Amino acid sequence: MRHPTEGDLRRLVDEPAGVTDADRAHVASCPTCLQALEEIRADARLVDSALAPAADGIDLDAAWARLTATEVAGRRQSSPRSRRSWRTAVRRPAVAVVSAAVLVGGAGVAAANDWLPIFQTERVDPVELTSTELVQLPDLSAYGDLDVPQEPGTEQVADAAAAYERTGLTVPGVAELPEGVTGEPTYQAADVVSATFTFSAAKAAQAAAAEGEVLPPPPAGVDGAALRLQAGPGVAAVWSQPTGAPTLVVARVVAPQVYSSGVPYEVVRDYLLSLPGLPDGLADQLRELSADASTLPLPVPAELVTSSSADVDGADATVLTSRDGLFAAVMWVEDGVVTGVAGSLSAEELLTVARDLR
Repeated sequence: MRHPTEGDLRRLVDEPAGVTDADRAHVASCPTCLQALEEIRADARLVDSALAPAADGIDLDAAWARLTATEVAGRRQSSPRSRRSWRTAVRRPAVAVVSAAVLVGGAGVAAANDWLPIFQTERVDPVELTSTELVQLPDLSAYGDLDVPQEPGTEQVADAAAAYERTGLTVPGVAELPEGVTGEPTYQAADVVSATFTFSAAKAAQAAAAEGEVLPPPPAGVDGAALRLQAGPGVAAVWSQPTGAPTLVVARVVAPQVYSSGVPYEVVRDYLLSLPGLPDGLADQLRELSADASTLPLPVPAELVTSSSADVDGADATVLTSRDGLFAAVMWVEDGVVTGVAGSLSAEELLTVARDLR
């Protein structure tokens, strides 16, 4: 009998009644499925713990930092994983960010310490992923070594002035709060985060072989080449409901930049897009985006979120709206800084806020 899909295993955790009796019986007697189910349960516990509200409400940035730090630590201590966990690991924040960033970029000139700048964010474009494509994504850490020397450090600060003093970024001012958003916001400040990925042909060949694939021969200079991602600092103002759930978040962060240890952008891009395991549809989208030398792809779950574009004071903004209408976000890039407005409001309300920011 076939193994149940990862979606079926996830439903055993979130919605047990939605799984057939036959699949239940198979999982109960299959060591492989039981191991995968335990990994899914562990991921669910991790997310619940990291995103749990504090006594005084939900601290979004701190929750994200806890989730990221815990996941990175888990990767460093992990043993070889099953097929399912290898594929789902890309959803972990540090790997996901590096995976997206190194697949786009542009030309640059030599930088200090022999780092070649290959990417500077000037716009963000959505990359739609189906649930099938999402579980097929390879984990970048299976192809080399990921080092995160600067973990995200986020803390609540007294006010906008304190956020500026810590980061050098001005918290965007909201001209008029939308209906239903009241009170004073809390303020968050986030540090710079950086990560370095070093490609290993030996590790990549092993990962490909485990999936029954053959690794394409790496071009000269790629084996042992390093890519460094840097983003931040960032600031945010958060208005929350009495329950602690965020109603409106207005944030600003220094946009991601990517540097190479010397391998040209085109070589890195073409080889990474040729690696086995990347869904054809996603690879095509990334190839199209990579023609624009400054576009950062934003993975979007197509079944849950719709995307569109809008103008925000002359800037090309990306608008994301959940299909259930409970959440929306607007983000755009100006002068190397990403500004975002999000919350449990309509896209039209958030666009009004975005266009009136001071």
